[in-house]
Amino acid sequence: MLENKIQFKDPSEIPTNAMLEEVLGNSYVAYENFQAKLPSLDIEHDWQWYKPYQAWFGKGIHWWTTKKGNQKEKNLYWLYVFDGHFEIAIWFKEKNREEILMADVGEKTRQLILDTKPKGKLPTFPIVFKITTDEPFTDIYTLLDCKKKLEK
Repeated sequence: MLENKIQFKDPSEIPTNAMLEEVLGNSYVAYENFQAKLPSLDIEHDWQWYKPYQAWFGKGIHWWTTKKGNQKEKNLYWLYVFDGHFEIAIWFKEKNREEILMADVGEKTRQLILDTKPKGKLPTFPIVFKITTDEPFTDIYTLLDCKKKLEK
């Protein structure tokens, strides 16, 4: 499904802002706004070559410190770039669905959490947002905060 439309399929060429602006068009402003907010959320964005889809995916990383003082990395989201828009997928474990449903998110997002079926070998499910404007960011930031707090 993703591999038919996803952009940035050359493993030797990490996406640049110029490339993103060209592919995203009017949605690039939303991408810039999302990137600008990440440092205040204590999230780093990095690009990784994802072999199964043969494409570059953005990865949101949160570093946290254990009680013993060790640094741990937590993957918070995957970002996929398509022609004219991008998508952010936040994966949760099925056992956390009820807790996520209690988050302060809009009705559309709440329904998405309820309707999304588990995928893959592990009992996990993705909440996927198609983004062309800043409109979904409030719910995305809320869910990213939930994910940071889960299973530390």
